[in-house]
Amino acid sequence: MPASRQSAPSNDGTSQLLRAGSLILAVGVIAIALLMTVFGGVGVEGAHSNPGWLALITGAMCLPFGLMLAALGAAKWLRNRSMKRNQ
Repeated sequence: MPASRQSAPSNDGTSQLLRAGSLILAVGVIAIALLMTVFGGVGVEGAHSNPGWLALITGAMCLPFGLMLAALGAAKWLRNRSMKRNQ
């Protein structure tokens, strides 16, 4: 069977990527929301409190990484859907 006609394995990590990416992205959004509302916001020189700095660092790390994982999971999901449709 040609490689283009092979079906995607049922457990290829797509759901894990989507789940982890969305969870990490949600943690980043919550951290930034807490930073802006509860922890005093951000000024010219950075956050106004120690918890604000932790939320800023958490958000700055979780948002890009979570977006990358979610985008990779979405790309794999679209590929798997396309492969099932072409069978």
